[in-house]
Amino acid sequence: MTKTAAPLDREHMPSDYSISLADYTGRGTDHENRIPEDFGPEQNMRGFESTYRNIIDYIVRITYKIWEDRDVEYIRDTYSDTSVVYDDYGLQQGCEKIVADTHHTTGAYSNIQLIADEVVWAGNDEVGYHTSHRTIIRGTNDGDSNYGPATNKNINVLVIANCVALENEIFLEHVLYNNSSMILQLGLNLEDMVAELAASPPPGWPRDAATWDGLRYATSPETPISISSPTSGFDVDSFARSNLDRLWNSRDYDMLSSTYDAKLAFQGPTNRAFSGVVPYQEFLSSIVTAFPDLELQVDEVYWMGNDNDGYLTSERWSAVGTHSGAGIYGAPTNRSVQIWGITQHEIVNGRIVKEWMLFNELDLMMQLASTG
Repeated sequence: MTKTAAPLDREHMPSDYSISLADYTGRGTDHENRIPEDFGPEQNMRGFESTYRNIIDYIVRITYKIWEDRDVEYIRDTYSDTSVVYDDYGLQQGCEKIVADTHHTTGAYSNIQLIADEVVWAGNDEVGYHTSHRTIIRGTNDGDSNYGPATNKNINVLVIANCVALENEIFLEHVLYNNSSMILQLGLNLEDMVAELAASPPPGWPRDAATWDGLRYATSPETPISISSPTSGFDVDSFARSNLDRLWNSRDYDMLSSTYDAKLAFQGPTNRAFSGVVPYQEFLSSIVTAFPDLELQVDEVYWMGNDNDGYLTSERWSAVGTHSGAGIYGAPTNRSVQIWGITQHEIVNGRIVKEWMLFNELDLMMQLASTG
């Protein structure tokens, strides 16, 4: 049976960090452990395997079991037969495709690790658990991959996967692998690889209009939570939506001084990492210079936390634009493009202190290089 992801409401957002990755692994403490002996507090997990105590425990342990214990076939127990996965390239359907892709990747990186860096979650076992799983992939490319023969180079690549799970099955996923960063770390020429992939694209590419609409509107509420369920005080939904709209659509960079911490720590696509709002503004400007008519919409926002302890957010967004400006993607091609991304924020005292953001940059460059 095909499951449908219901949009979240304010009541589905956890108001503290009692069930969190930091509490689960003891991150930053002397007793930090990727898979702890104590799996954390019990949470309602209707239909999930009884071994899992809560949604953090489920996400962390199934990832470890599949990738590092090499129990790849376990995907069939934790992904729906009719699962829908939107990745950098397009639409992938069914768990068998995930099984095949995972076997291929573990063959290309025999020592691969998927290290949980954060899990932002919301929801419950009735509406579905939504998780934004930030992961670091590490490994040595000692086997053939989608990008060619083994290079024996080490990779350290940021990944963000937004999943919806119900009754022990992930049935919807939006995942960005930062493939452009992976190609560079493999020691390959990015421009050459873009041309090769555009000429002989992977399955699911390019997206058709129906796939693009499915990607954008899956789990999106008809009305933003900040409007349908207003609240007094600091409103994470309103803050996140306004922030993305003002930066990307209005180009209101003056707001950076009031919304972002001056020492902002940023990690992004294609090996971008820096601190401070000045390089962040330069990064934003480089994108909108290339796509002057860029129009971004916020597709989903969820969060955990409170005013005292701060907030962790997941914001999924998408945009369309025309490559009519020169800059980081070369001379204008006047091609229309689809861009989609996932941003995670750490917010303290109403200011963004850390941002992790990925978008489909390799796919974007393929769209610009395509002759079709």
